[in-house]
Amino acid sequence: MLKKLTSAALAACFALPSLAMASDLDGLTPQQLLPLAQKEGSVTVFSLSSRIAKIEKAFEEAYPGIDLIGLDMSSTKQIARIEAEQQAGVHAVDVLYIADTPVVFTKLLEGKRIVNYVPPRVANELEDRYKAPLLTQRLSTKVLMYNEKAFPDGSPVSNLWQLTQPEWQGRVLMVDPSQRGELLDLLTEIALHPDEMAAAYKAHFGKDIEVEGDLQGAGEQFIKDLFANDLILVPNSDVLNKSVGDVNAKNPPVGFGTYSDRRDNAKEGWALQIANNVEPANGILFPAVLTVADKAPHPAAARLLIDFMFGDDTPTGGAGFEPFNVPGDYATRKTIAHHPDSVKLDDLKAWTIDPAKTAAARGRIADLIITLQ
Repeated sequence: MLKKLTSAALAACFALPSLAMASDLDGLTPQQLLPLAQKEGSVTVFSLSSRIAKIEKAFEEAYPGIDLIGLDMSSTKQIARIEAEQQAGVHAVDVLYIADTPVVFTKLLEGKRIVNYVPPRVANELEDRYKAPLLTQRLSTKVLMYNEKAFPDGSPVSNLWQLTQPEWQGRVLMVDPSQRGELLDLLTEIALHPDEMAAAYKAHFGKDIEVEGDLQGAGEQFIKDLFANDLILVPNSDVLNKSVGDVNAKNPPVGFGTYSDRRDNAKEGWALQIANNVEPANGILFPAVLTVADKAPHPAAARLLIDFMFGDDTPTGGAGFEPFNVPGDYATRKTIAHHPDSVKLDDLKAWTIDPAKTAAARGRIADLIITLQ
């Protein structure tokens, strides 16, 4: 018995430092995290953006001895994978770089599958709304995009209701909202603004809207009319960007895409541009968050990576943020200037989602979409 008690006491003594360290890591500086992270040797991140490859190179140059393993994965797939792995007792990922916050907040954070971490180095440079319940690194978009070469005088669409008319039948694209949560959030946000959608309807058609009895408001009526006008659902953003933005296209469609994809225009032969002056809005702004997975196998390296991805003190954010300092991405850190080619954030005609409200409404919109396909 004594031997068993002694063994248990020793085990507890050895366990205490690691337990204490897990909670103490949040207060450490990058310089203090570095030797611990180098001892861990690697860090694995699921990323909503393929730009994690550039972060991998920059991080490993800044912090030799730490192997960054970046996996490009949609938010929907990240959520499914971390749930499946943790339910199986597997804790392989350290950091999630993820959007789809209405689901992340309710499924992952409330389910204690992730924990919030705010790097002390930049905490005072972030508004409170970007520090909790999860840390927002930047604001991204799902907005109406058009081909600026085919339409050199500006966007051919100035009111969302135009997209429900014969001129745009079969010529509006969107990534399948059942595959990308951000698009479901976009449609949900439209439904959450019935008064603005009704006012835009009247401004365009010159009469009050008549909403069908089984629908709740002008936003849902718009969604139904958009699908009835042969909205085209595509499998991914590459297909959407090429279809909308091809510089050789004569009469290209428009599509709800990502404003920051404009950064690849020269490389891909696209002419993507945001349709900003659209009534009542051109889409949504949503947070891209960084969070630590529960029981992350490399907790110090995870925190060091998140700190790194908030950039340095230069206006561009340096190597840690530079891949995201492009038109259409908006840093939450005050010291990082928005890209000069971006529409100013105050002038962007996009709705900013409220994850809690979106989470409460998105189930109804998901059901509605199923009936329309």
